[in-house]
Amino acid sequence: MLYEWLAPLGQEFQLFNLFNYITFRVGGALMTSLIIFFVFGEKMINALRVRQGKGQPIREDGPQGHIIKKAGTPTMGGLLILMSVVISTLIWADLSSPFLWTIFFVTVGFGAIGFYDDYLKVSRQSHKGFSGKLRLLYEITIAAIAVWILTTAFPQEGDFATGLAIPLLKNFTINLGIFFIPFGCFVIVGTANAVNLTDGLDGLAIVPVMIACMSLAFIAYLVGNAIFSNYLGVPHVPGSGEVTIFLGAIIGASLGFLWFNAPPAMVFMGDTGSLALGGALGVTAVAIKHEIVLAIIGGLFVLEAVSVIVQVASFKLTGKRVFRMAPIHHHFEKKGWEEPTIVIRFWIIAIILALIGLSTLKLR
Repeated sequence: MLYEWLAPLGQEFQLFNLFNYITFRVGGALMTSLIIFFVFGEKMINALRVRQGKGQPIREDGPQGHIIKKAGTPTMGGLLILMSVVISTLIWADLSSPFLWTIFFVTVGFGAIGFYDDYLKVSRQSHKGFSGKLRLLYEITIAAIAVWILTTAFPQEGDFATGLAIPLLKNFTINLGIFFIPFGCFVIVGTANAVNLTDGLDGLAIVPVMIACMSLAFIAYLVGNAIFSNYLGVPHVPGSGEVTIFLGAIIGASLGFLWFNAPPAMVFMGDTGSLALGGALGVTAVAIKHEIVLAIIGGLFVLEAVSVIVQVASFKLTGKRVFRMAPIHHHFEKKGWEEPTIVIRFWIIAIILALIGLSTLKLR
């Protein structure tokens, strides 16, 4: 919005030329979403607490400490995250970018799925939402539409649109052809649900989400610039620089949410937030052709998801559990680790993995 209005004035007034710089608009989006959260955060949390009454239902088979410490905490804090991100992005981004609208579609779509799931849990006072198969079907449908748009609406030379970039190899992609759509769906849906599984302790998911957004924003800025991408030997994706505005808005909203989600949490993001943020990370990685790097940067989310898969598979095949409880952060709770210890150590892991992921930009 501001870009369309003020950037053209840069030729006459030097001050307005700032709006032609992506880095300036990223900072603007970050601060705007953060301010929105600080202005409306407490009011919305109070409104959620009044409407939800008992708050988010706590799993009876989970760590017993959660029943005492977390009972009555309102959920659906992801609504304010979504509101902050959407408003700040609309204000600061170039709205002619098809990348933005595709990412918006996935983020809001997954957020809507999560909202309905949260609504059922709160209204029924049960930790079970709606049918897992139906929820997965909706997620795959939204993801498939988004990936199809990304592979058809942005024509590139050769097989670029359906190519899978390989880290450590310069300008090398594997053409997946029609199989790129199911692959892209797997990345988006898998990331969304991995973030959802990670969101089990106060502050545990939101900081790794911020770290992943910072990393992807840096990558999106580089691959959107022909000079930088050519120098680094990474795929050049024209126009992807605008994605950094969206990611900057998520970082700002996440900082605002962390203010209220820090232990002891005043609000949970719920599936509304975790599915939306995970979907946003996944579709961003597909758009900027860094799907494998996302698996490294978001390795903490991968670890959480794999721990659940291993636990379920082991119990069904052998009747024995590998972990004391899954996802794996509950395993460490069962071992006696304090919640802040788990959260901070997992943050450290997320930072290390992000640095490894970013190093692939140069090690080619």
